[in-house]
Amino acid sequence: MAETVLSLKDAELTLSGNAGAVEILRGITLDVTRGETLGLVGPSGSGKSSLLMLMGGLESATGGTVLALGQELTTMNEDALARFRLSHMGVVFQSFHLIPTMTALENVATPLELAGAKDAFERAEAELRSIGLGARLDHYPSQMSGGEQQRVALARAAAPRPEILLADEPTGNLDGATGRVIMDLLFNLRDKYGTTIVLVTHSPELAARCDRIIHLNDGCIEDSDRRRVAE
Repeated sequence: MAETVLSLKDAELTLSGNAGAVEILRGITLDVTRGETLGLVGPSGSGKSSLLMLMGGLESATGGTVLALGQELTTMNEDALARFRLSHMGVVFQSFHLIPTMTALENVATPLELAGAKDAFERAEAELRSIGLGARLDHYPSQMSGGEQQRVALARAAAPRPEILLADEPTGNLDGATGRVIMDLLFNLRDKYGTTIVLVTHSPELAARCDRIIHLNDGCIEDSDRRRVAE
């Protein structure tokens, strides 16, 4: 039987707004198994990114439970969550979130250094060269294209070999050809290292490559299959 690495049971997320409490997610029950690629799709505002944030402990559930690798995320404080992510998770955002004052090499090496890797810069260089950015090692984010920045962000998330990779619209800001390069890099992580990948996407092409698709609507899971794709 496949090992469950992410498990949500009746998870809820309610946030306070100017007009009062806003229900973002309601009654989310979902298991993700090791090595699975899961696509989260649905219309804008359906709760896709919020669900991804719950899985990574970047938002705290206001109801139910969220377990990652058997650890209950909702009971951890911010320091414990940061340590857990550093050891077990990688996160890729649509807007890259690279540190502008660091080179590509430094951006990728930093999480490795924080994890205690003695060969952080050697590993970071090897990771960047493996995705065709050997000529960009000493370049800053402002000196790179959007596609190159996203590759650096992916290298930074992947270099520590996380068990779980969470990606929020990883191809959303990219043209079709560059987006396909990023897709290939993502699925190569699964194929080479058995990484479990959960991604939010509006791209039917990217969703179709996932093992399973979860369609969200109005903060709830509407269905789960390989046929429904994002609107």
